[in-house]
Amino acid sequence: MASLPSFQRLHLIAVGGSIMHNLALALHRSGVQVTGSDDEIFEPARGRLAAANILPAAEGWFPEKITTDLDAVIVGMHARADNPELLRAQELGLRVYSFPEFIYEASKDKQRIVIGGSHGKTSITSLILHVLRYHGRKFDYAVGAQLEGFDLMVQLTDDAPIIIIEGDEYLSSPIDRRPKFHLYQHHIGVISGISWDHINVFPTEEDYREQFRVFAEMTPKAGVLIYDQNDEQVQLVTVPTSPDVRYVGYGPHEHVIRQGRTYLLTKKDEEVPVQIFGEHNLRNISAAREVCKQLSIKGKDFYEAIATFKGAARRLELVRESQASVVYKDFAHAPSKLKATATALKQQYPQRRLVACLELHTFSSLNPAFLPQYAHTFDAPDVAVVYFNPHVLEHKRLPPLAPEAVQAAFQRPDLHVFTDSQALATFLHEQNWANANLLMMSSGTFDGLDLAKLAAAVVA
Repeated sequence: MASLPSFQRLHLIAVGGSIMHNLALALHRSGVQVTGSDDEIFEPARGRLAAANILPAAEGWFPEKITTDLDAVIVGMHARADNPELLRAQELGLRVYSFPEFIYEASKDKQRIVIGGSHGKTSITSLILHVLRYHGRKFDYAVGAQLEGFDLMVQLTDDAPIIIIEGDEYLSSPIDRRPKFHLYQHHIGVISGISWDHINVFPTEEDYREQFRVFAEMTPKAGVLIYDQNDEQVQLVTVPTSPDVRYVGYGPHEHVIRQGRTYLLTKKDEEVPVQIFGEHNLRNISAAREVCKQLSIKGKDFYEAIATFKGAARRLELVRESQASVVYKDFAHAPSKLKATATALKQQYPQRRLVACLELHTFSSLNPAFLPQYAHTFDAPDVAVVYFNPHVLEHKRLPPLAPEAVQAAFQRPDLHVFTDSQALATFLHEQNWANANLLMMSSGTFDGLDLAKLAAAVVA
């Protein structure tokens, strides 16, 4: 990897975070002297930082690490505004970057492609990276999920002419309340879909949608805005307002499904077998196709690469399969993601019974004011199950949640609601798994539920 000569010494506050430790590793590889701090560092970040010899000697915050020898400090969202190291950096007048500010700084001479949206952005980003790598193109990237074949989630080099960025709408840092994707200053932007999320930051649907309107209007002259033309919320923010911007709408890719396998239909009436499925993924493929067009990837080259794409980690990820059953896990937790994922699996295997389980784990999903957004989003499964841990509510300082309230919010009278992971495991093990599929959806772990053991019972 080429070096980033403008930075010699950098310190990362909250270095143990998912994307922050990947940034630390990428910078270390580029020759930058990297230090960091965090009050808790879990695997795999701990092991990966240790292997690179940049794991902090002790957990905690140490203001004495912040000196005038540093070129800059990068602060992650996990830190608080009164973090002792952050306060020391401000006191010394050091340059303090948020993650997105730093990514922009490191890529301001590159063409920046930013993938935004409430759902689909990780998968679209992954698809684009896969195609570019398949064809040997040089590119940098910053993506929120671990991708097969990529050992880091961040790459920054001097010689790559483009960078592909997953554009999160969440806040940039504890001292910068702007959404991350406003700071990348994209040349090519994507909005995959808008579905209200992050209620703790954007208290109304209008507040949330406004962040995407700002993103759309930041598209520069001669820039391109690619958007899901069937999403009503997206339509409200992507109304063509500039004659100097190219607006490109897309829908689900033409396809057929045969015996649980999806085939893309090309304009030349060819069928391209793909390893991912569901309408949401067919939209993601279309979005990636439009971006790749802008990057001069020909259609036949795009399809050749897509046929080998196995999907992003934890996005409809196959755990185990047999002739009669499959077990998938998915990162889905927001209402739109839940509906899309459960519907996709049911449509892919319409003759099989679908048992689907969702863990309410995020602040929004556990908030009584947000729960009604889940109405009828879990209708596709034959057996629908919701799990949440009451202790998580206490930790997030949310009021207690009654199982009956969850059932009412989903508007599904036969919804099974569990608050004990062992009881949940027992219920799932007792299901009849003949000609049936299992889908487990969460951004958490169902409090340590042994998914491998469960999958082995399903796929006997």
